[in-house]
Amino acid sequence: MMEYNKTKPMSASRSICITAVMTAFICMMTIVPRIPIPLGYAHLGDAAIFLVVLYAGHREGAVAASLGSAFADFLGGFPIWILPTILIKYSMVIILWHIVKKHAADIHVLSAYAFCGLCLSGGWMVIGYTIFGSILYGGIAVGLTSAPGLFLEGVVNIAAAIAAGAVLERSKSFSAYFK
Repeated sequence: MMEYNKTKPMSASRSICITAVMTAFICMMTIVPRIPIPLGYAHLGDAAIFLVVLYAGHREGAVAASLGSAFADFLGGFPIWILPTILIKYSMVIILWHIVKKHAADIHVLSAYAFCGLCLSGGWMVIGYTIFGSILYGGIAVGLTSAPGLFLEGVVNIAAAIAAGAVLERSKSFSAYFK
């Protein structure tokens, strides 16, 4: 099997296929484990986003995160959140990528730089949704009602991404393909 190297560009068809599969994966991880919180719901979609960015790259990750999460909002009955979600998820990818890009060729989910990137990206998610909740629902007090749930969602997604990434990195077939 041909090894994947994140420092070399992928072929266009391979990039499109990976992006499409990851978009569907992110959408499903956002829809299926839905836990209601004020102004929305908590999910594991961000863990999927983190893994896509760490292992597939930022271009594919940005498109998959934005579209997969927007589809989940549309299908889940939250169309008012589609545009804010696209902006927030795209920004999350950029934040994470800027922190880990120097180490992209040998990324490890258990590294300090990956953990820092996950925390900052997850923190932006909390801030972004709190700000947009304040705008969409007419006040900072209303937007802040979702902050504790969003914070807990961020912590759970970071932990899930680290756990899943550690398992994936130990897998021989995954390591042969992505390392």
